[in-house]
Amino acid sequence: MIRDYPFEGYETEISPLYAKLRAEEPMSRVQMPFGEPAWLAVRHDDVKLVMTDPRFSRAVAQGLDQPRTRRQNEGDGIMGMDPPDHSRLRRLVGKAFTARRVEQMRADVRARVNRLIDGMLDKGAPADLAEEFARPLPVSVICDLLGVPFADHHIFRVWTEGLVGDATTKDDVLIEIGEALGEYMSKLVADRREEPTDDLLGALVYARDNGDKLTEDELISIAGPGMLTAGVETVSSGLPSFVYTLLTYPDQLKLLRERPELMPSAVEELLRYVPINTAAMFPRYALEDVRFRDVVVRAGEPVLPALAAANRDPEVFADPERLDITRKDNPHMTFGHGPHFCVGAQLARLELQEALTALFDRMPALHLAEGVEGVKWKFGVIVRGPARLPVAW
Repeated sequence: MIRDYPFEGYETEISPLYAKLRAEEPMSRVQMPFGEPAWLAVRHDDVKLVMTDPRFSRAVAQGLDQPRTRRQNEGDGIMGMDPPDHSRLRRLVGKAFTARRVEQMRADVRARVNRLIDGMLDKGAPADLAEEFARPLPVSVICDLLGVPFADHHIFRVWTEGLVGDATTKDDVLIEIGEALGEYMSKLVADRREEPTDDLLGALVYARDNGDKLTEDELISIAGPGMLTAGVETVSSGLPSFVYTLLTYPDQLKLLRERPELMPSAVEELLRYVPINTAAMFPRYALEDVRFRDVVVRAGEPVLPALAAANRDPEVFADPERLDITRKDNPHMTFGHGPHFCVGAQLARLELQEALTALFDRMPALHLAEGVEGVKWKFGVIVRGPARLPVAW
């Protein structure tokens, strides 16, 4: 039996079909809107294996009719590579996201958060938290990392939302945005060659021009679509979802207010519990036959690792359907696992921690201005979350 996939989304909940499959058919066959059929892995251990075992490849997927939610089948950049090529690029990009360097960004992120809150307070309630707070924050952080002039930040926001929106199922939005973004980044690269800088793009240009550690295409891919989709959407979609979740779980919010030191573990639990992606993505192709209990994935077959399902696996998480901001053992997979673990995970965590801390500190009476009925949800081809989140304080 081949099921249509993605399964129906339920705001901050995942489809109950995942739990059924985990118990009865942990490796099942699915058909995405585009591409060939695939296996769907839903157990934590299986997802972990698919994402780490060298018998599975991302590079093989390039050029194949890989299962996907959008019509275009463009290259996946760094996400379409295997070691050692992937390792080479990751080491270069990782220099911008060391724990020390990310922590040095905390004061700047905190200032950005407070400026956005100032704007909402000055304008007065109600405010759309998604539009006025969650979307501009991560775009401005990434743009500054890349050295994009402030006047152009709004362009990058449009491009980012376009890269993950529903329009990519119908037309050539990916191609159009990719071309525009490529032209823009090529100009920025040329500027860095004329006047070197110490921002992330400047470092990548230096790596490209000194020792050929990067090709020009790799440089543009990493600095453009790669940074925008990975560095922005977890925060811009996750942040309003997290605020909504805490406002609709008053016991957890009350506990967080009483014990603000729980914020780091609260963010981890929200990352585990609240789905950000609409579906499993980036299929891995088996390089040889691989057995999963009574199922054999044949060489050449793709497997989709369902991160949201793995995050609710009762074999790994005690009482997984319950939101518990005090949870200590929390090996969630929201940022992936293995070689393709999100290089910007620490920056996303920092942004989420600072944003939630400031919101609930400065707006102690924060609430949904129009109740849950007033929240408009988006279920795009890649991300899900509130498209509109009216709040008052």
